[in-house]
Amino acid sequence: MKLTKTLTSLLLAGTMMLPGAAMAETTLNFVSWQVGEKGYGDWWNAVIAEFEATHPDVKIDFTLVPRDGYTDAMITQFAAGAPPDIVHLTSFEYQTFADNGWLEDLGPWIEKSGMDLDGWAGQGACVWKGTTNCIMLLYFGYIMAYNEQLLEEGGVAVPTTWDEYLAAARATTFDRDGDGIKDVYGTGVHLATANSSYTNDVLIYVLSAGGRWTNKDGQVTINTPETIEGINRWRTIVEEELTPMGMVGGDIDQLFMEGKVALRIQGPWINGFVQRAEPGIKEHLKYAASPLQPPLGGSSNVITLASETPQEKKELAWEFIQLATSQKFQELYSELGASPAPRPGAVNEAAFAAVPHMQLLIDATNAASAAGVDRIPTGLEAQNNEFAKVAAEEFQRMLIEKLPTEETAAAIQAEAEMLQ
Repeated sequence: MKLTKTLTSLLLAGTMMLPGAAMAETTLNFVSWQVGEKGYGDWWNAVIAEFEATHPDVKIDFTLVPRDGYTDAMITQFAAGAPPDIVHLTSFEYQTFADNGWLEDLGPWIEKSGMDLDGWAGQGACVWKGTTNCIMLLYFGYIMAYNEQLLEEGGVAVPTTWDEYLAAARATTFDRDGDGIKDVYGTGVHLATANSSYTNDVLIYVLSAGGRWTNKDGQVTINTPETIEGINRWRTIVEEELTPMGMVGGDIDQLFMEGKVALRIQGPWINGFVQRAEPGIKEHLKYAASPLQPPLGGSSNVITLASETPQEKKELAWEFIQLATSQKFQELYSELGASPAPRPGAVNEAAFAAVPHMQLLIDATNAASAAGVDRIPTGLEAQNNEFAKVAAEEFQRMLIEKLPTEETAAAIQAEAEMLQ
């Protein structure tokens, strides 16, 4: 027998009156790499708290899976037929899940609920092969965080060009304690695992030289003078050891927070590290436009439903998505996440008050959008993870074997074309 919601509510209310009776509880599984993060993690906690308050018989199990290895962990869950009920992915990996039929077509859900996505920043990236597979949570542009005290110590101003940036990085890389080992670095790039974090950091420099991984038509453009020049700029930073060696991006953000990195070109999430810095360091951490233009940016992370989730849980998970994308929580996203939310009109006075550098973030987002920049290469969307791994491994080999940049660019060009 199928119970109506009203009858079910009455029966549940009745059981609460019986001695020893307990209310049945539904658990929605929600996996994310943002659990515990200052800013974004706080925002998720606020959404979860309100959802649970308005759905007293539902509990959300918010579980951390670190970003490094997140994709593999999620693929394993989906392939095993046990996906999370609330699906959180990056915008450059969801295509693989969609191609496997693991994601729900959100079109009918959007239409039925009347959700208005007109002007929603980056939402176009959620349409894959004609199907809306997700809702965009963040579209952004990179800015530069810098340590004012370290720049003053190095005798350099805040850089506004590539040449000034390189000079500043050189001036602020030194051995502070005199033990013969560098302990303060001018900047930082991801040099550990061969993944998209690695290639995204290279892309910052490629863009500054006028290069791209692919053009707007999806043709691979790695073996071009502009892209090669950009790779050489990144290579200079690495080979002169102006960056900590062998670290992931999060570790570099941590060193910046500790006052050991002078310049950090990063997305809006760098603010979470700045806010956790010790007061004596935090007062010297400032923001400016990235000196490497156009800035890296584009779509970031998305929320969606798994196609295999039972219908009852899908409906609850969709209600959660509706709450997260509401005006109230999009405004809170801008405030707590310290970055412009994708919903139009979601950056209010409270967000500007809470995030003094909000205009820099808006300008960076607009600059990235105007230049048609996205971390996901056009024509390699579904192969992005594989492309990033192949390219990063070639860059690593280039550094270890001291290969000519042109040779490495040609190799990556050929492998990228094969992936297409």
